Amino acid sequence: MSIVEFIVVFSPWLVVLLLVSIKQINEYERGVRFSLGKYSGIMEPGWRLIIPILQSYQKVDIRVKAVDVPDQDAITKDNVSVNVNAVLYYKVQAADIAILKVENFNYAVSQLAQTTMRDVVGEVTLDELLSKRDVISDRIQEIVDKATDPWGIKIVSVDLKHIELPEDMKRTIAKQAEAEREKRAVIIKAEGEVIAAENMSKAATMLASAPGALHLRTLQSINDLSSDQSNTVIFAVPLEILRAFEGFGKGKE
Repeated sequence: MSIVEFIVVFSPWLVVLLLVSIKQINEYERGVRFSLGKYSGIMEPGWRLIIPILQSYQKVDIRVKAVDVPDQDAITKDNVSVNVNAVLYYKVQAADIAILKVENFNYAVSQLAQTTMRDVVGEVTLDELLSKRDVISDRIQEIVDKATDPWGIKIVSVDLKHIELPEDMKRTIAKQAEAEREKRAVIIKAEGEVIAAENMSKAATMLASAPGALHLRTLQSINDLSSDQSNTVIFAVPLEILRAFEGFGKGKE
């Protein structure tokens, strides 16, 4: 068989073989190549050749992924049962390590986040869990990130989404909040009475120290009462005037 006949006969098969061997790696992916079952390198984005039968590859998405950590029943440090869920964001930093070191890194990260979240919630009290979500989220992220470093995975962030409390605990917290509001109301009212008493004391001192001031205040009160259509009129007389009248009456006798 001549070279021309060989090319004519086998060229279609060569084209098919070439098309089968070309693999496309997208910009957000990396390919992990295996030759005869052994790791042989990372495939960068673009068209890459894979020899059929002798070589294989596996794509790894290196974009940030969101893992919804399902509801977890946990007990806080002060023995309160809570139901907590969260969302975890991570990205693959080393595609080859993520494939070689762990079977299913997405499932492994999810399971690790669940157990870590239960452990961290058990280390804090209910008040800390409700008021320091950011601190607890950072703590979960730190633990999971350290554990996933050998897998070539970087934990970007962890956010606690929802904390569900038992109904009895909700009622208890509502009563506590109501008692706290009543306490503040009583304190504010008492402070207002103290300020009013201080102002009245200052006003009484000023009226007593200025001659005729109390008499003018009395006339002002009478003027205010004159606009009232009631038949009853209350007339306020200073004690000094009453004493003067009493003294005048005794002197006359």
